[in-house]
Amino acid sequence: MNREEIPDEVKRFILISIPSVPYLEAILLLRRERDRGWTAGELAQRLYVSAKVAAEVLSGSAAAGIAAIEDTSALVYRYQPASAGLEQMIDRLAAIYAKNLIDVTNLIHSKTSKSAQQFADAFIWRKDG
Repeated sequence: MNREEIPDEVKRFILISIPSVPYLEAILLLRRERDRGWTAGELAQRLYVSAKVAAEVLSGSAAAGIAAIEDTSALVYRYQPASAGLEQMIDRLAAIYAKNLIDVTNLIHSKTSKSAQQFADAFIWRKDG
């Protein structure tokens, strides 16, 4: 598999929007199976994480506009990006992740490092700028 450099805009998206590898795996799974609704229990089984982690991931993805609650009584979530731009960014991230899993994973884990934070901060919109 060819290793592909992670474009800056995708790096920015990862650093700002992807809190963990399970979160990334979850949104990519929801994207792949977009016609299906997911409960925390079902997602937990597929990703080998606890139901609590799966519930947090689903809730976070809904808050981020990546998924929507399909059934409020059963808390069933479905992939439904809030905008075409967000969907395109997730599509790009999925393609990059498929070719460069290690670098994407390392970038997610590096969020606590100073250089990663400085890179992300360089793209924060400021009113005075």
